[in-house]
Amino acid sequence: MILSFHPCFEGDKDIICAGRDPDADDVTAIRSANAIILPQGCRESLHKMTKENCRNVFPNYDARFQYPGKLKQTELFQATNAPFPETKIFKDMDRFSRQKKELNNQRAFDLPFVFKFDWGGEGDFVYFIESLDQLEKILELAENYERSGQKGFLIQQFIPRINRTLRVVVIHKRIISYWRVHKEKGFRASLSKGAVIDKNSDPDLQSEAKKRVKEFCRKTKINLAGFDLIFSKESETPKPLFLEINYFFGRKGLGGSERYYDLLTKEIVLWIKHNGLTYSKQRNRQK
Repeated sequence: MILSFHPCFEGDKDIICAGRDPDADDVTAIRSANAIILPQGCRESLHKMTKENCRNVFPNYDARFQYPGKLKQTELFQATNAPFPETKIFKDMDRFSRQKKELNNQRAFDLPFVFKFDWGGEGDFVYFIESLDQLEKILELAENYERSGQKGFLIQQFIPRINRTLRVVVIHKRIISYWRVHKEKGFRASLSKGAVIDKNSDPDLQSEAKKRVKEFCRKTKINLAGFDLIFSKESETPKPLFLEINYFFGRKGLGGSERYYDLLTKEIVLWIKHNGLTYSKQRNRQK
């Protein structure tokens, strides 16, 4: 039996578990399943329950829940020897205050640099710091967030670039890449902040980045995510550097939601077949 918790993929049995933890009926169904399809909005409790009771679960969200947020993702990059900009992580303001003096002369603190809170995506909660005055204002904001229960940030080396970053999307065996380019000179390069899509420029760089992502996914077992990478314009032989992993990612660069669900459905069916199982249902979703 193929059990689907994904609202856009029809299994032999379908369950919607959005906004709640799995209950006793869900557990019974999970234990009866040969394979399980999870939604992108999967809670950790549902992921844990499926992994404990079924050997075939898609997507593989082990890394997502073992390394949540930008700080933990940095640890994952370190653990897998993935290349990324020099980064200093701080779990709270107290850690920052205790380490500030000894880090003042280190590269991550050279102006300009990038300041990222542990949460957010598509360029939100990310700041380009060019002066100490800007840093002080952001640290005040960090203190306010910490009082409300949100804490953790990182300071990252600024990589000079030509107003673009590369998005590499992994959907099972399918790997798709495209540049996100700002027409105006600026720091951000997300589609939600005005960037445009360029699928064709520098195919050699795109190919190299896709190879890096494929190797990273081999090590981490990630099979559904959007990766952000960057190339330095100052390097004669630029290499892709990992910026972050997005388990929720925009679909515009993939051709929109319709195209994305077509790709996702096909890759899930291939995954089911790869695991020696049979899928005979047709996709059932609202247009």
